[in-house]
Amino acid sequence: MGSLLFIPVIFFFLPLASSISYTEFIYPNFVASNIKFADNGGAFLFSRNKTYKAAIVNPLAKEGSFYFCVTHVPSNTIIWSANRNDPVSSTGNVNISSKGISITDRDGNLRWSTPQLQSAVYALRLTEIGNLVLLDRSNVSLWESFHYPTDTIVVGQSFPVGTVLLSSISSSDLSSSNYSFSVAASDAMLEWYGQIYWKLSMDPNAFINSNAVVEYMILNATGLYLLAHNSSVVVIEVVLPHSDFRIAKLESTGQFTVKSFSSAGWTQEFIGPVDSCQIPFFCGQVGLCNEDSATNSPSCSCPSSFHTVPPSLGGWGCKPIDHSIVLASPCNSSRGGEEIKSAAFSYLSLGYGIEYFAIDFSEPARYGENIPSCQALCSKECSCLGIFYGNTSGSCYMIKDRFGSIRQSSSFVNDLLGYVKVQVGSTPPRFNGEEKHNFPLAALILLPISGFLILLTLYFLWWRRRLFLKRIQIKLGNVSSRASVELDAFFIPGLPRRFSLEELAAATDNFKVQIGSGGFGSVFKGILPDKTVVAVKKITNLGIEGKKEFCTEIAVIGNIHHTNLVKLKGFCAQARERLLVYEYMNRGSLDRTLFGNGPALEWQERYDIAVGTARGLSYLHRGCEHKIIHCDVKPENILLHDSSQAKISDFGLSKLLAPEQSGLFTTMRGTRGYLAPEWLTNSAISEKTDVYSYGMVLLEVVSGRKNCTTRSHDHSLDGSDSSGCQSSSSTGLGLVYFPLFALEMHEQGKYLELADPRLEGRVTYEEVKKLVCIALCCVQEEPALRPSMDTVVSMLEGGIPLSQPRNESLNFLRFYGRRFTEASTIEEGNRNGSVIYSPTNALPSCMSGSNYFFSYMSSQQVSGPR
Repeated sequence: MGSLLFIPVIFFFLPLASSISYTEFIYPNFVASNIKFADNGGAFLFSRNKTYKAAIVNPLAKEGSFYFCVTHVPSNTIIWSANRNDPVSSTGNVNISSKGISITDRDGNLRWSTPQLQSAVYALRLTEIGNLVLLDRSNVSLWESFHYPTDTIVVGQSFPVGTVLLSSISSSDLSSSNYSFSVAASDAMLEWYGQIYWKLSMDPNAFINSNAVVEYMILNATGLYLLAHNSSVVVIEVVLPHSDFRIAKLESTGQFTVKSFSSAGWTQEFIGPVDSCQIPFFCGQVGLCNEDSATNSPSCSCPSSFHTVPPSLGGWGCKPIDHSIVLASPCNSSRGGEEIKSAAFSYLSLGYGIEYFAIDFSEPARYGENIPSCQALCSKECSCLGIFYGNTSGSCYMIKDRFGSIRQSSSFVNDLLGYVKVQVGSTPPRFNGEEKHNFPLAALILLPISGFLILLTLYFLWWRRRLFLKRIQIKLGNVSSRASVELDAFFIPGLPRRFSLEELAAATDNFKVQIGSGGFGSVFKGILPDKTVVAVKKITNLGIEGKKEFCTEIAVIGNIHHTNLVKLKGFCAQARERLLVYEYMNRGSLDRTLFGNGPALEWQERYDIAVGTARGLSYLHRGCEHKIIHCDVKPENILLHDSSQAKISDFGLSKLLAPEQSGLFTTMRGTRGYLAPEWLTNSAISEKTDVYSYGMVLLEVVSGRKNCTTRSHDHSLDGSDSSGCQSSSSTGLGLVYFPLFALEMHEQGKYLELADPRLEGRVTYEEVKKLVCIALCCVQEEPALRPSMDTVVSMLEGGIPLSQPRNESLNFLRFYGRRFTEASTIEEGNRNGSVIYSPTNALPSCMSGSNYFFSYMSSQQVSGPR
């Protein structure tokens, strides 16, 4: 109460000492202007430790450009501004009253104010995290600057769904521009005039952990997070190096950045999009953005039939070279004060091989159209300024309201055709030296004749080209194979680079160094001309179904980018050859490292591989536009890069399901030892089949050996046969079905018995227990009891408590263990020549439905392509 009695004394004397800066609190009837606080750089209020200041600043350094801002003092960075779109002169005032904050110009006209408040203001406080807060007498917040962000958020600031950041024109002009950043229910995104051009989930550094509904975004000392369920669930995270102070900002360039500040200055930690050519207006209207590989920086030019608009004419971008035509204007716009009348429109071609940012985030207006009908559709809508036409698919995309920059396609097979809508100007401008002449009579006669001869020549050239192509097709044996020709020109939006067969033959030294093989072909190491090392999968035995799988893999992988998924860099579809070009993983597949004779993987490496694989599968199941079920998760399909970074491969050969189709799956796929029981019971196949396979892989990661193996293995288990497996009479080797052994050790609490003996005590009981419990949860017989991959990631990372498997849902492992021993004994007999083994004569009559043991099937029968 003593402080409450003392405060009114300060209340009366504050206006008399207005040139003095205050700490943390200011009270009503306070007036500040730049002139009064010029000696303090316009600052009149500091936070408790002077980390932030409230000041009237003039970043443009000219009269009439003063803003009321909150500034981070050590870095002199503005984090919030009140009147960003309505600056005042140096004589403008910031007023603190019982009604809130207001800004007036020199004549007393209101330029900005806080909204109407529920009660009278008692104090204005500047917190140590940069939040400007209006308080009532009960210390209840009436208004906070954190609730009205401009272009920046800071550590400790919550950014809820529906809140928007607007970029500034420049560092000196704080007025809001047309780029915005917002958080939606499932992602964070950048937009230009309402058109999306980037999403946080697209960035390889962003990890998708859950499909929960996002509530808000926060920035803290460890990274950037999208959270749900009152902060209990991380939906998307960007992990960053530890820093006590960092900001996230929507830059004037249209890029979203995260930067940390220290005594050494600013360090940029995150930027999206990285490629400047993805920014909608980087090169202005119809400007062509090109990536310069030499300088690794973009440059701007104009398409053919266009030239640069001189800055002196107030434009930015490109306009038609023909001065008699002008770019079409959107609805209700005018040129020179005169409304453009609806007239016959024409279209200027931008040519092939271009991209437009909005197409990646929008559906075509129509499918199966031809170019004239697509143009006619655009002509009917005054908001339409141009079209992009998919020549192969017949997709018609309309560009409405704003036409931004275009970019050169990174794909050699991009068959998008772009057209800009134009009108004939009423009075075409004339330039110096231009004069009006009478049209010669001779020209009236010669021009039609010349036109006819040109058309005749073009027809002859077209006929010659068609004859030449037909001869080539005859040589390739493809005259009657329309599907093969169509596949060579196959196009999907976002398709990666297309290589020629000659390029890949040269890169692989005529396919000399084979580094892997699988059901659909072999994989070779290659080196591109720019010294990039790649893995080239050469697909063989491609039937009609194989062509469909090939196209699906291109469509899926070409549009998926995640740090734990192998990136498809390109493809080749030439004649009958089908090849895929992947990024090269220098440590090969997990099975070689895990089961080979080299140095044993340390526990932390195993743990990192487990987490990375889980994140990749989680993204396939929840993070993609369509649910993707891998169907063949195994160590051979988990590739390793530097620092044991795990990346999942071959997911593009799995089925691509819409949510309503997730229970429909007709073709058995997978590999013996990793197949979930539901494959053999006609039950619905879902993402939980991948969870089962992941659990089996996780057990192998723990033990460092195959789940189905013999005790004579170089690093086998010691001790008695507690797994229930019997010894083969022909070899005397102890057979172990490791999942059953893991269940028994789990029941007895002997988790260290399961760890790879080569670790020699370099792993703790709790560490092994964690992975084994998660693995057993994943391999439960009932799919509904298995956790989602989102949940697996959260358990691995400690975000949620560790679940315990239900033993009754693991009893099937005892049956599998016994049948594994019997099957292995029969196979050993076959190798000795005593009997010809087949799944039919080895199948006991009692084994049907869920009792059918998948190890009787050969991997060639049930394995998908690798």
